[in-house]
Amino acid sequence: MTATTPEPPVDVPGRTMAREMAEQPAVLRRLLDEGAPAIRQVAQAIAARRPRFVLLTARGTSDNAALYAKYLLEIRLGLPCGLTSMSTTTAYGARPDLTDVLVITVSQSGGSPDLVASTRAAREAGAITLAVTNNPDSPLAGVSEYHVDVMAGPEKALPATKTYTASLLALYLFVEGLRGGDGAAAKQLPELAEQLLARQDEVRALAARYRFAERMVITSRGYGYPTAKEAALKLMETSYIPALSYSGADLLHGPLAMVDNVSPVIAVVTDGKGGEALQPVLDRLRGRGADLFVVGPAHQVEQASAGFVLPTEGVAEEVQPILEIIPLQLLAYEVTIARGQDPDAPRALAKVTETH
Repeated sequence: MTATTPEPPVDVPGRTMAREMAEQPAVLRRLLDEGAPAIRQVAQAIAARRPRFVLLTARGTSDNAALYAKYLLEIRLGLPCGLTSMSTTTAYGARPDLTDVLVITVSQSGGSPDLVASTRAAREAGAITLAVTNNPDSPLAGVSEYHVDVMAGPEKALPATKTYTASLLALYLFVEGLRGGDGAAAKQLPELAEQLLARQDEVRALAARYRFAERMVITSRGYGYPTAKEAALKLMETSYIPALSYSGADLLHGPLAMVDNVSPVIAVVTDGKGGEALQPVLDRLRGRGADLFVVGPAHQVEQASAGFVLPTEGVAEEVQPILEIIPLQLLAYEVTIARGQDPDAPRALAKVTETH
């Protein structure tokens, strides 16, 4: 727990999720202090092999982390990337030539059979394989040539929180290692994460506004788009509110028609080029009278129906997603509590989902 976040009482629903959200500053700090050198070594070894293309493989929350890595790799390194469809390998038996292709598989547990099988097949097809997990002893780590440990510690709540932000930071450090950078932009993240978690009462007040929502739309562009997808997933799996995530560009291509002044729209506005690209979408949403909730810089929040100001000044755009998701994790938690449900135990879900 952080110094600003007290331990939840034993009998409070969501106690485990609350505790694990509060551990995030310590996890980020541990990864920066203890994990960064090993990540840099892995990155240097892979960079020396000069991969020509990157394929990213994941499911669920890890899929959103993989999407973040796609933005990093394409923007920071100019490496073309794709998100894999595992069924082409596991169900259809396709065996593409993956010589000199870097295949990155992201998984908190490293235990899902389809992730293990597709990674094994990729390695047999000539790929350079890297597993990014929270379990160095997992089957996925075992079949991969390289491994990065996100060092989040045991995560017991079904909604993933600390493993998500740890995966983002690990992937950022890995990409920085590939390009010979020092990852300095991430050094202030633990302290800023503590500041965000200390504002839980602010989020609780916002949650009261949305406890009866029947549907939500979440949008962003650029580095913020994975945050929008992860926020939608968190809201759906904890509060059961149907939450639809769209790139701002895609929102204008049809789905904007469903936006009204009743169903909330959450906009994740990254301070930088992604936020600039989202501006026309924000203008259209305001023009339609949308109930617009903004997570982003102060000047954007001031123009919205409601919002949460992020400390983005001096924070590089590429690491802002590690902060953006924290108030949205808190929002999912607080909305779920306000609706009388337990975010620790979403119905019909298991911590390790074994897809094939």
